[in-house]
Amino acid sequence: MVARTIIEEDLTIEGNIKSQDGNVDIKGRVIGDVTAQAVVVQGGGSVDGAVYATTVTLEGKHTGSLQCDDLKLASSSHVQADVVAKTMTVESGAHVVGKVHITGGS
Repeated sequence: MVARTIIEEDLTIEGNIKSQDGNVDIKGRVIGDVTAQAVVVQGGGSVDGAVYATTVTLEGKHTGSLQCDDLKLASSSHVQADVVAKTMTVESGAHVVGKVHITGGS
């Protein structure tokens, strides 16, 4: 069973979050780095820091750096980061400012 951590809308965390094999669902605000198997930043959520995960889905805001295998940017996402990903899917309307490096499948 995969552990799932949820940062609710009314919660702000100052500090780093690390979930070795779990998923982190961010509805509130994180000021610090997030490391997990999967990270989802919901529409009202935000991360100010680095994000490291196998899969990342961004619907909210992210400022910092981002490194993952599979990145999905929703139309509501606002990203100001240097991005390194193997694959990236971007919906129309997503905002991205920064360097983007897509490495490909392997």
